[in-house]
Amino acid sequence: MAESRAERKARRALIEAAEGSEEKKSSTKSKSSKAAKSKSAKAKRPGSRRNEDKASQTRSKRSHKDRVSSARKAVDPKSPCSIMKACGGCTALNRPYKKQLAAKQAAMEELFAALCEREGISVDPIRGMGVTLGDPGKYPAPRGFRHKAATPFAPGKEGAVRCGFFERGTHKIVAVPECPVEASGARQILNGIAREAERLHIPAFNEDKHLGLLRYAVVRCGWRTDQVMVTLVTAQRDLPHAQEFFEAVAALDPRIVTVAQNINGRPGNAILGEETRIVYGAECMRDQLLGCEFDISPTAFYQTNPQQTELLYQLAIDGMDLHQGDVLMDAYCGSGTIGLCAVKDAQKKGIGIMLLGVERNPAGIADARRNAELNGLTRSAWFMADDATDCILDAADNNERVDVLSIDPPRAGSTPEFLEAACALKPRRITYISCNPVTQERDLHQLLDGGYCLLKITPVDMFPHTDHTETVAVLERR
Repeated sequence: MAESRAERKARRALIEAAEGSEEKKSSTKSKSSKAAKSKSAKAKRPGSRRNEDKASQTRSKRSHKDRVSSARKAVDPKSPCSIMKACGGCTALNRPYKKQLAAKQAAMEELFAALCEREGISVDPIRGMGVTLGDPGKYPAPRGFRHKAATPFAPGKEGAVRCGFFERGTHKIVAVPECPVEASGARQILNGIAREAERLHIPAFNEDKHLGLLRYAVVRCGWRTDQVMVTLVTAQRDLPHAQEFFEAVAALDPRIVTVAQNINGRPGNAILGEETRIVYGAECMRDQLLGCEFDISPTAFYQTNPQQTELLYQLAIDGMDLHQGDVLMDAYCGSGTIGLCAVKDAQKKGIGIMLLGVERNPAGIADARRNAELNGLTRSAWFMADDATDCILDAADNNERVDVLSIDPPRAGSTPEFLEAACALKPRRITYISCNPVTQERDLHQLLDGGYCLLKITPVDMFPHTDHTETVAVLERR
């Protein structure tokens, strides 16, 4: 029986009270420690300034490795992350995973309360990494799940190249000796890129003065494969010692199969520009999801946490309830991952379907077509580079047949025009994967008004230790 709103409110109050009590205890225990650290820091400041003045008088010989080492020493050794407070990325890293999941569950129940009451359902228990909320026993402490890592670069003193994370709420870079939630070796590659740029006198980009060359680097690591791809983002195409730099980057880790250069000379915070070229190795790296192989190009979308991605996609595929001869439209299809996994899953059950994938990014469509060929699905899948809203409007105008619609839009959600056309197409089932439940909740109301009922909504914890939650909604035509 579904909980009433009063019951949900009471349970959330208990959760919040428990968390508040735990945080208060933690604060009390650490107060004396913080005071001691503050006194110690004040006592050391004069010596630190003298050292800095002395260092500034002569050219610094200290390597990037030395700076990372000093950053590691300046932290609490008991902390699960050396820069947790400064970075602000994993705000809940110190909180037990069970409490994290409980807080996210309460947030999703509050967000979708009106929809659930309208449809007479409850939000499913959140699916965490290796555990579902409510499972008995000890909960894990997820680590190493982010298979995509990135860094900005900034100029330091005397030609130094600084890298790491932006400090919370600023554009000040905090050095990152290692990151506990990133895949093994990813951060070492990023730090190594800064070291090699320094050695070859390739200047980091100054975002205030718009001077310099090296802006960002992105590392993507395979989950079920031993492959790594590096994308270097530069302000212009030509670099000093370019070939030596590219080869040095490739030599940082034996798993690196691709080094790409992306050119982004535009002002602003967007990481990638429009031009990308391969400067070392293969055109793509390869990974596997749900028994399918996928080639991933430097600019194509691919989920950051592949372990949870398999869970997310399987929930959507199960919700599709595919039948023999169905036409599945995969809107916002990216590299074709969801749709191709659905086709492969149906084939394993002896069900033949046709897939139509739609994606605005031409690089994503090129990857999707290559992935269909890679998995022997070219006769069952067709992909087109088009705006998802324009495509579905055309399909509705032409009374084209779509039995199942799968959508996975960006954070802004879908558009009213897309959703209206989706209702006009009258697919039997709609599965809606969302990386922003707030915009999904908004969109679901329009789908319900357009003739659909909400069968279930399942939260998935794609990024433990943060407040981020993804959701899978399954709808059926009334």
